This record gives sequence, structure tokens and C-alpha cells, in this order.
Amino acid sequence: MQQSASSRPLVGVVLVVCSCLSLPFGAAVAAQLFPVLGPWGVTSLRVAIAAVLLLVIARPRPVRWNRTQWTAAALFGLSLAGMNGFFYAAIDLIPLGPAVAIEFLGPLVLAAVLTRRLGDAAWVALALLGIVLLGIDGLVGSEPLDPLGLLFILIAAAFWAMYIRMSARVGTLIPGSGGLAVGLAVAAVLLIPVGVPAAVTVAGDMQLLLLAAITAVLSSVVPYSFELAALRRLPQRVFGVLLSLEPAFATLAGWLILGQNATPLRMLAIALVIVASVGTTLGVHSGRRRADADARRDGADPDGGPAPDVGPDSDETGPFTAPIPLPG
Repeated sequence: MQQSASSRPLVGVVLVVCSCLSLPFGAAVAAQLFPVLGPWGVTSLRVAIAAVLLLVIARPRPVRWNRTQWTAAALFGLSLAGMNGFFYAAIDLIPLGPAVAIEFLGPLVLAAVLTRRLGDAAWVALALLGIVLLGIDGLVGSEPLDPLGLLFILIAAAFWAMYIRMSARVGTLIPGSGGLAVGLAVAAVLLIPVGVPAAVTVAGDMQLLLLAAITAVLSSVVPYSFELAALRRLPQRVFGVLLSLEPAFATLAGWLILGQNATPLRMLAIALVIVASVGTTLGVHSGRRRADADARRDGADPDGGPAPDVGPDSDETGPFTAPIPLPG
């Protein structure tokens, strides 16, 4: 039965919310494997399982690619390996909610640099204030934030910014999901040195293998498919605003599964990052509307000309509207 037009946005919202829930809960399940496999071992297994699933589904033909396409896919794979690996290494040392909030600095700073709007710089400043509050809470709170964990999550944030740039380029150069599948395969290969011991351990323990598979499904298969489906039903600005709630869901998952407490100061800091993320996403949309209005005043039809540039250097894509969701 075909969906009515009025139900499509509601379905899209439900899909994004389910994705936002799936990602941090997948990370929380992964954290339970850290004592046995280590964060990098879990990363390797999760990426490898996701790569196999997507290679089977997408069936890419990379032998037909040129050097530019291969370079983009390889750099995309590097960003995936670094983003996921350092994220897991970070949440092994610091709580899940603050980790996700700090990692948002990557796309926020990238959005400010690419759009060059004063308003975006203000939102980044607000997010930085939230990060400072997290630092203060880490010093005076009951659960200090590990300095090495903070370093790892900042590195993950940088890889997230790289991932956004490369995902846009891969999406432009490689049709379908082939770029994602090969990118994950490249990431899996890069992680082999740290993944072999974990694979040997998991091979002899069905319970660990089951948890690793659950992590791959919750952190990769479900969110990837749900968010792609949601983007077909929702405007990008709405999608970006909903995805900006990720730190709140991560805090909830950390509390329910890992027993991580959230102090009032920590909750305030995470709220500031969420507000900054929402503000940046809405700012991108308002900039697009102003550009359309200027085009109309100049006598041009904003919808009748060539398609707008939505590549990695465009102002029209928000920081959280890349085709692949947050690391988990």
C-alpha cells in the first residue's frame, strides 16, 4: 500500500529518531566488548562485518574505476577507519555522552570554515563553550574526563570532518552505494593489524561473535539504511536538526546500558552543543533561501537552471547531511 504524502514526513522523523537511538546503543554494546577485544579490535570487527554486508548488497565494480575514483574511495576508507577507531578508543576512557558532544566539533568547525558566515562562527563559539564546560566538569565532577580520551575524541572529530568532505566527493564520483562499500572495505584492510587478535578471540566464542554482529547491525546496517530512507522523505534541514540530538541519545544510552551518570553541568554543556548544531543546520537553510531570493531579484529562476552545487565545497549541505551517519 502506497504511503500518503502527509505520512511521509512523519515516517522520516521516526526513521531518524530510530537511527539516532541505534547508533549510541550500538556504541554502548560495543563498549562491553572493550575489556576482551579492546576498542580497536571491536572497531576492526564492526567495520569488517559492515563491509562484507554492504559489498554483498551493493556489488560494486571497482575494476572499472579510474585513479580519481580509487583515490577518493581510499581516502574515504581512511577517514572511516580513523573516525570509528578513535571514537571507540575515546569512549573506552570517557563517558559516551560527552564524547559524542565533543566529536560534534568536527562538523561544526567544518561548516563554519566552508560557509564563511559570521553566524556559523557564533554557533561554533557556543559549541566551544559547551566543550569548556565539559572540561570544567571533568576537573571538578565526580567522574573526571581522561585527558587521553579527550585527545582521542578530538582526533575522531578531525576524521569526522575529513569523512564529511570525502563522503561528498565519493558520492559525486561514484554512483550508488559502491563508494561506501569499497570505502568500508579499505577501512577494514587498514584495521587488519589491530583486528587479527580480535578475530581469533571471537572465532572461539559464539557469545562474543553475537555481540560483535549486534554492534555492526546497530551501528552500521540499521542507521545507514534508515537515514538514507529518511533523506528521501525529509528536507535536509529537518534531517540535520534531528540528527543534532545525537548527544542526548548518547547520554541516555550511556546511562541505561553503561551506568554512566550525567551531572547538571555536563547536561548543560551537551545542551549547548545540541543548540549549536541545530543553529548551524538552520543557518545553512536560511542562507539557501537568501540565495534563492537574490536569484529571483536578478531575474533568474533558482529552480529552472542547472542543479545547485552540493559537493564538498557547497554552502547548501549542512554539517550532518552527509549520506552516512555518525560513528557508533
